[in-house]
Formats: sequence, structure tokens, C-alpha cells
Amino acid sequence: MKSSEAFFDLDHKTAEVESLNRQLSLPETWENKKKFQTLQRKKKKLDRDLEFFSTLKEKKEEVEVLCELANEGEEVTDELARAVESFRVKLEEAELQALFIGEDDSRNALLTIHPGAGGTESQDWAQMLLRMYLRYAERKGFRTEILDYLPGEEAGLKSVTIRVEGDYAYGILSQESGVHRLVRISPFDANKRRHTSFAAVFVFPEIEEDIEVEINPEDLRIDTYRSSGRGGQHVNVTDSAVRITHLPTGIVVQCQSERSQHKNKASAMKVLRARLYELEKRKQREKYERMEEGKTEIAWGNQIRSYVLHPYRLVKDLRTKIETGEVDKVLDGELDEFIRASLVQRARSLVSSSAPTP
Repeated sequence: MKSSEAFFDLDHKTAEVESLNRQLSLPETWENKKKFQTLQRKKKKLDRDLEFFSTLKEKKEEVEVLCELANEGEEVTDELARAVESFRVKLEEAELQALFIGEDDSRNALLTIHPGAGGTESQDWAQMLLRMYLRYAERKGFRTEILDYLPGEEAGLKSVTIRVEGDYAYGILSQESGVHRLVRISPFDANKRRHTSFAAVFVFPEIEEDIEVEINPEDLRIDTYRSSGRGGQHVNVTDSAVRITHLPTGIVVQCQSERSQHKNKASAMKVLRARLYELEKRKQREKYERMEEGKTEIAWGNQIRSYVLHPYRLVKDLRTKIETGEVDKVLDGELDEFIRASLVQRARSLVSSSAPTP
């Protein structure tokens, strides 16, 4: 686990890059494909960090130069205002990145959504959440891929798994894990009554091949079936979809995004490895039991955020107490305020838990 101080330590990062370059130049590293790929990934991430802070430093120096010119009587008001705003935006981004102190935060993410009890109403809410996260990913410049999609019988969805690729995708989206509650006048109720719906979001880090997750082939049941995607010409007419059940844990994953059964199996195995890795981590932290309790009941008492559309309009995060009346913007993917507050809360909790006892 890294600290925010280490994140800003450019000398340390530069030294790390130099060390990685030396290791990558060794013949024995070239001969070990897994080790080479691991070191390459680390170097790529450090290079991104160094480039980011180099840009931040340039913007800071630009503001300082313009301030000096302004003090000397030069007319640079508009240019200075633009430079300050550009520096402010970059500084906020740096402050956000400093909150990523989890060892898996920089990884890509696998996000699943499951509706709670309530049939069509909850399934439609799960579909709304899927749209919200896809829009959020688009705003962040992340790449997304729907690995598995099981549609609802009348509307919405019964389950969905998406892969989100981008810098710190897991660190960001992990803050969305939990139960989400919706209150609204149901569009499926002829009497226009108010309904409360629940859906659960679970986020796992995508695990690269360099991390060992032991899976015994004898512990797997692999089934193939015909894709039940969202319709049209992209639905397969062959049994290319794959469902894998990990018998010791009961974890079930499935993928139907590709026409190739082989590719769907590879994607499903990637999801399974991620879930088993996360399961082991949670066991080690003695939090697994609470996670399972949260999964068993997607209902009252377990939600992390409420979205109220009637009789008033409000989104409230029950962990951080952040709230806003701009519900439509939130459902359109404007989640940064909630995620930032949750990351700050997590950082404070980790710092306090690691502080020495007096």
C-alpha cells in the first residue's frame, strides 16, 4: 500500500523508473515473459505519473511567470485567469490521484449490477444504473465492454457485467460497491403509485496474468448456451455463450459478448480470477463475512446511496452525507463529487487505523 506522500515523491518515482529500466535491460528478464510484462506495466504507470506531474509543474510555473508580469504592470489579466483555471483543474486531478492508496487502485475494473426483489421495477432500476456508469466512464475517458448482459422479461436487466479500462478505474469505481435505492412513481404501475427499488453494484479489480490465482480445473463446471443478448443481428444462433461455476465457492460467472466460445471462456475466466482474488483479499482483511451479508439482502438497511425522484428530488450518499437535488445530472453520470468524498473518507479511515496506539 502506498501513501499519498509517496505518490508526490517525484525523486522516488524517477529512481524507480531508472531501476526498472535496468531490470528490463537484463537478458534474464527477457527470458521470463511474465516478469517482463509485470515490469513493463509498472514502468508504464510510473511514466504516466511522471508525465502528469511534469505537466502540473509547467502549469504552476506558467502562473508564476504571469503573476510576475502582472506585478510589473503588464496587461495579462485574461491570460493569467486562464492559466490559473487550467492549473486549478490539474491540481484537483492530482489531489484525487493522491487518494488512490489501495494496492489495486490503478487496475482496470469489472463491475456487476444485480436488481433486488421487485421484478420489473428493480430490473429497470438496474438498467438505469448501467446507463449511469456507462455515461460516467465516457466522461472519464474510460473504455467499456459489456461482457455479459441478461435482459429482464419485460424491461431492464437481470444482471450485467462490464469491463472498465482506464487509469485508476478500480480505485474510482470501487467506491460504488453497495446497494443503491430508488424512490419514484413507477412507470409500470397503472395506478401511478410510489415504489422503492433496490439494485446492488459490486466492483472487482481486473487481475493480470502476473498475479497468481490458483484455480483447479476439477473445481469448475463449464456450461455453454445460446446467447440471450439484447436482440437483433448480434445475438448468436450457436452455443457460444459460456457459464463457469466455481464449485468450492459457488461463484458463477458468464460471458456472451463474443461470437467465439473460446473468447467468451477466456473473458469468463478473467472475471472468475478477479472475483476469487477479491474474495481472498477480503478474507485476509476479515471483512469477507460482512461483504457476504451485504450480498444476501439487496434491500433496506444496506444501501449506500438513495435516489429520490418523488415526492421530492434528492440524491444522498448515506456514507459521506453528500447530497444534491440535481438528480438528472447524477443519473447522467456526474458522480465525481460522491466518489471523491468516499475516497477521502476511505483515506482517513486507513490513516486512523494504521496510526500507532498511544
